[in-house]
Amino acid sequence: MPHPHGWTVALLAAAVAAPLQAQGGKATIAVLPFENGGSYGQDKENFDALEVGLPALLASTLAEHPGARVVDRGGLRDAMHRQQLDATTRRMDAASATQVGKAAGARYVVTGSFADFYGKFRINARVVDAESGEILKVVSNDDPKLQDRAQLAAIVQLVGDRVIASVGLPPLPAEAAARHRAVPTEAITQFSRGVLYEGRGDASKAAEAYQRALTAYPDYPEAREGLTRTRGT
Repeated sequence: MPHPHGWTVALLAAAVAAPLQAQGGKATIAVLPFENGGSYGQDKENFDALEVGLPALLASTLAEHPGARVVDRGGLRDAMHRQQLDATTRRMDAASATQVGKAAGARYVVTGSFADFYGKFRINARVVDAESGEILKVVSNDDPKLQDRAQLAAIVQLVGDRVIASVGLPPLPAEAAARHRAVPTEAITQFSRGVLYEGRGDASKAAEAYQRALTAYPDYPEAREGLTRTRGT
């Protein structure tokens, strides 16, 4: 089981936390931990890592949209604490997600699960309106042509695009969408392991994982930032 503070390190959003539900006219979104819904075919620690890595990847994807603002890890950590929720919680119903979202100053909350069945990868993300408590949409990579673990970056991007649409924001302009990164799955896995180890307080193992992520994909700023943090340079 991940360290109680492990998942908070994962929420490395590019945007600054918003103190209000809509700051500067932007839709404020909180991405909560994901649950492993039953995965097979990889080392268990890879799946533990994805529980914290996938929210980080999705948060970064959402933060690329000029109309979105993503709550940072500090804001989520404080919101969880105020709701007296254990930071290791993965399964969260709409009511609990709503309370966390309100405490974090978010208008929308994303929570969900993933399953990897010997390489067939599926994400199910629930988009909750933190004002009403209503589940607005359940989004997934339901296209059979986009369910291979090797396509993980594209899967997260698709889910992110569908989250953006579900909160009423327009799609990214074509030129911005064309800049989406094709991060190899191995780099995503190693980045996620870095997040996991960093959350457990093992800076040495985290740095090694971040370095492996950069070896697999040198143009990976999130991994480079993680490496800088854990090496203290």
